[in-house]
Amino acid sequence: MTIIKSIEEIWIYESPDGGKTIYRRKSGETDRELIREDPEKKHRDRWLEWRDILEASRDNPALADQIEKAELIWRLTKNP
Repeated sequence: MTIIKSIEEIWIYESPDGGKTIYRRKSGETDRELIREDPEKKHRDRWLEWRDILEASRDNPALADQIEKAELIWRLTKNP
């Protein structure tokens, strides 16, 4: 006698902010994965990272040099 057991995975989709950010997890598990991130949150987080990068460049000559290069590229390519 052969018993075939069918297991269907059930995914739970969750959004803590009304659909801007979406996570999914398997039913019965607590670990979840990010499916879609709120673009505004991502933008805010990036601004905070740049603030930290600029602060760190005070004591990091290599980082300060790269920031100067990025600023030069920005000045050369921005609309007049």
